[in-house]
Amino acid sequence: MKIPILKYLKYLLVFALAALLAIIALNFFIPQSQKKFLFSKTDQIPDCYTAIVLGALVNKDGDPSDFLQDRLDVAIELYHTKKVKRLLLSGDHGTVNYDEVNHMKQYLLEHDVPLVDIFLDHAGFDTYNTMARAKKIFGIGEAIIVTQEFHLPRAVYIARKMGINAYGIRADRREYQAISRLRFREKIAIVKAFVEVSIKRKPKFLGSRIPITGDSKLSYD
Repeated sequence: MKIPILKYLKYLLVFALAALLAIIALNFFIPQSQKKFLFSKTDQIPDCYTAIVLGALVNKDGDPSDFLQDRLDVAIELYHTKKVKRLLLSGDHGTVNYDEVNHMKQYLLEHDVPLVDIFLDHAGFDTYNTMARAKKIFGIGEAIIVTQEFHLPRAVYIARKMGINAYGIRADRREYQAISRLRFREKIAIVKAFVEVSIKRKPKFLGSRIPITGDSKLSYD
């Protein structure tokens, strides 16, 4: 019996074209649908109770990477101009040897943000986990999300799908290395985000509720 190779190749080609069209469509629809919620300047964005600061690489010496420092600096500006009252720092603290959130906290303390207003999410392993936990663990109903421009539409999209009245502030304050590679990866990440919110994927970890209006010490390790 001969295997209909050409038939299978046609199916494969159709599938590949459909996948490509889906990627193109989602990378147009999601950023466009979030544009009205994105801002470049802190004095333009609506006031919210909380800012969610997304984690990024921490250098071996404990200093934040360029991406992370800019996010933290924008969060500090939001706090000191009274645009927000609480800061949720969400990042990867999955092992003893790698800890984004406590280094983020230390940076804020060095810039006169009081400890009482700093909350830590140790299981913000990716954007989806961060937003799911912001809603389910910290009870956040509205927020300003702080990250770089290439990442912001996806972050706000996920947050709004989680039921958070979210706005985004661009944290781009310099030229970044490897930005072209990150923008390419973001195209795939947008598709992943669409699938995750569609199937309502559970976050990797949940746990006891820690209301953002309550005691920040409950969020510390």
